[in-house]
Amino acid sequence: MSAQLQIQQASFPGMCPVIDAVELLANAGGVDERGAVFTRREVVDFVLDLSGYTVDKPLHRMRLLEPSFGAGDFLLPAVERLLQAWQKSGDVAAPIESLAGCVRAVELHGDSVVRTRAALAVLMAQHGVDAKAAAVLADTWLIHADFLLVGLPDPFDIVVGNPPYVRQELIPAALLAEYRSRYATLYDRADLYIPFIERSLRCLAEGGVLGFICADRWMKNRYGGPLRALVARGFNLRVYVDMVDTPAFHTDVIAYPAITIMSREPPGATRIARRPAINRPALAQLAQALTAPLLASGERDVRELVGVAAGAEPWILESSSQMALIRRMEARWPTLEHAGCKVGIGVATGADQAFIGAFDDLDVETDRKLPLVTTRDIVTGVVEWRGLGVVNPFADGGGLVPLDEFPRLNRYLEQRKAEIAGRHVAKKSPANWYRTIDRITPALAQQPKLLIPDIKGEAQVVFEPGRLYPHHNLYFIVSADWDLHALQAVLLSGIARFFVAAYSTRMRGGYLRFQAQYLRRIRIPDWQQVPLAMRGVLTAAGMARDLPACNQAAQALYGLDGVEWAIVSGASE
Repeated sequence: MSAQLQIQQASFPGMCPVIDAVELLANAGGVDERGAVFTRREVVDFVLDLSGYTVDKPLHRMRLLEPSFGAGDFLLPAVERLLQAWQKSGDVAAPIESLAGCVRAVELHGDSVVRTRAALAVLMAQHGVDAKAAAVLADTWLIHADFLLVGLPDPFDIVVGNPPYVRQELIPAALLAEYRSRYATLYDRADLYIPFIERSLRCLAEGGVLGFICADRWMKNRYGGPLRALVARGFNLRVYVDMVDTPAFHTDVIAYPAITIMSREPPGATRIARRPAINRPALAQLAQALTAPLLASGERDVRELVGVAAGAEPWILESSSQMALIRRMEARWPTLEHAGCKVGIGVATGADQAFIGAFDDLDVETDRKLPLVTTRDIVTGVVEWRGLGVVNPFADGGGLVPLDEFPRLNRYLEQRKAEIAGRHVAKKSPANWYRTIDRITPALAQQPKLLIPDIKGEAQVVFEPGRLYPHHNLYFIVSADWDLHALQAVLLSGIARFFVAAYSTRMRGGYLRFQAQYLRRIRIPDWQQVPLAMRGVLTAAGMARDLPACNQAAQALYGLDGVEWAIVSGASE
């Protein structure tokens, strides 16, 4: 029985759904299903250097774990360093006696285990290890198993690697439930690399170091909260290197990567670098700066921050001045929603081709459709409606309308039933097969609102006077307290981007996610506290969409001096 089956089995062999799910993943052929991304050798060496796994150390007296070794991108260079350090030490013991306990490497995918075992044999032969000893070491080091389920002889001094990036939808339900029962950090929509980090941290010996390159989303978004809290409680974030827009991998990736070096030790300063050149000399020099006992005066490529990990709060990793200003503003002013503004997102249907079309051509009762505003309607900064509409299957008081009372709607939906009923939300509740994913509330269309597209380099904030319903790629803000044009001026200024940039993950090209969870982080004064003259200035600037006037008014509203406003606008650290 292979090691991936070292979990509680059912009474009848082959009948345990968890085991069956593990076997399915173990035999998956595609890199997408396995979440496999292959790291460049220069980057692997950089991570090993940052983690302290270097040939000048007695590596044959240390224990290293690679939790998802794949094709051996991290494992083979680490073993090469181990062999060099061992040979350099003059240790006269046999290889098996000296090295058997030095490495544990786990991989679920069967073909990868076979290929990496062969590559290890070649590597050890090159370093003078005979074939018999090499086979024993490979058998000892390599574990064909699910890292999240298998037993391990921890603790380890070093854990390194590139954990798999697998979305929850690709994990069989029984296996996902098993993971959730074991890992508190597998929260909300967390991807598989989150529990990989949790277990890897828990495997560390006192003073042990984890060095991973993986997606950075968990550092700021909602699902990363429990993992951030775990780090804050018992670990130190030593190093963070932003790798977005760098060729860190052999193929392009959708996730936004970062290198994190964390250790089991009391919290301390975090050293930060961004988007380094991917070549050996540059990375070797940067590794020296990031690991030096003291940060050199005048060092331009490395910053040092204190207090990055603060409970479950998102990590602010930009600069100490930015973090200090954010904290002062958060202490002084309420959040957007506590100041009387509501943030929401437009409707997701799950079948736009069925629910959305030219408004006049939607053959349903008049009160069963609403004019729809999309991101394409606001690209110019004002609303230029292209005439789309969305079918509304919801009753005003809640719940779905009875189809037998709306014959045109009934006919329209029945003609498209195959597409609509095939959605996940429909399969979960077949009786409600014709609902949209999000409930539609017609009153929202009639409310004046600000519209904000999700992905932008700068905040785009568009006033909509109360005629259109927002589509799901648009976030909206409504308020019974703030004048919306005045609020538009504040959000068009550098204030919105300042807060969103601090809390949002950054995408390729420098774009940000202007999502509700980040917009809700924005701090503004209560409208009642804004002087009458200032209200007029803000409103006029917002109506004119005059960005310099918006910036000037926002600076005065928040009482920021020139240095502080330079931080907000990104012109200064």
